Amino acid sequence: MTDAITPAHIFQIGFGFWGSKVLLSAVELGLFTELARGPAELATLSERLGLHDRAARDFLDALVALKLLDRRDGRYSNTPASDLFLDRAKPSYAGGLLEMANARLYESWGSLTEALKTGRNQNEAKDSGDLFAALYADPDRLRGFLAAMSGASLGAAQAIAAKFPWQDYKTFADIGAAQGMVAATFAGAHPHLSGTGYDLPQVQPIFEDFIGKRGVSGRVKFLGGNFFTDPLPTADVLIMGHILHDWDLAQKRMLLEKALAALPKGGALIVYETIIDDDRRENAFGLMMSLNMLIETAGGFDFTGADCQTWMRESGFSQTRVEPLTSIESMVIAIK
Repeated sequence: MTDAITPAHIFQIGFGFWGSKVLLSAVELGLFTELARGPAELATLSERLGLHDRAARDFLDALVALKLLDRRDGRYSNTPASDLFLDRAKPSYAGGLLEMANARLYESWGSLTEALKTGRNQNEAKDSGDLFAALYADPDRLRGFLAAMSGASLGAAQAIAAKFPWQDYKTFADIGAAQGMVAATFAGAHPHLSGTGYDLPQVQPIFEDFIGKRGVSGRVKFLGGNFFTDPLPTADVLIMGHILHDWDLAQKRMLLEKALAALPKGGALIVYETIIDDDRRENAFGLMMSLNMLIETAGGFDFTGADCQTWMRESGFSQTRVEPLTSIESMVIAIK
């Protein structure tokens, strides 16, 4: 045999949680925000972050080996990506999602085997089954969750702002708007657009604060409501990002039908998710996201582009297509 089979790939996956926890702890400690001020030596960083002498060097050098930090002449610094996305002071900060992963998901995923055997969610809503009621009832948890959704949506929002033919439309509504990252990104990129962020009423002050800081409050407004019990807002384009995967199939179909009813003829619905490839072989992140929905929700699951297009057409949409956005996300577009 010219190529010996080794267990290296198996071990890399099996111990993947090591690298994950190193990154999550670095975000929790504010390491990348600290280094955004400038490069620092080991002793200086250890003092600022409260690191023990036994741990500090290995921790920081592990981040160098993981390509999340750089080290030159004994001084540590952020990589360009870490500096852009993991500095809390920057509007491009995407670490909110990692903060949620550290605070909530890391522990819950430890019960994956139980979830696989029982089909039940394993998070703080394990007994009640209603994750969103638990999150929205606690102001601190709500803010953390909404910030995490901003981090999850940033890359897709930028790609949709660039790829979708916005010149053909004037208004949009983001369904499940969270802090308002998607709405702010679209309005910032296209001055002719006006938009609505639609979410539960308790989100309104958080949304309005975020939109105000992004300088688009004159063209983006908040509308409170419950998309299960209330009509969806009307607009030329409706967006559902990381929404459908939270719910079971009947609920997915109901939301698509409500979107169809809210759109004018020629209007568009954009659904973006970590869409699973149709052959279910390549997008491992999308498949693991579906397992995350098992951990997090009572009936949610992720889906392929073909699945989503079928549901859309069965709901009454006339045209559908799938377009890639990032390395792990795609959008499914439906026209009424």
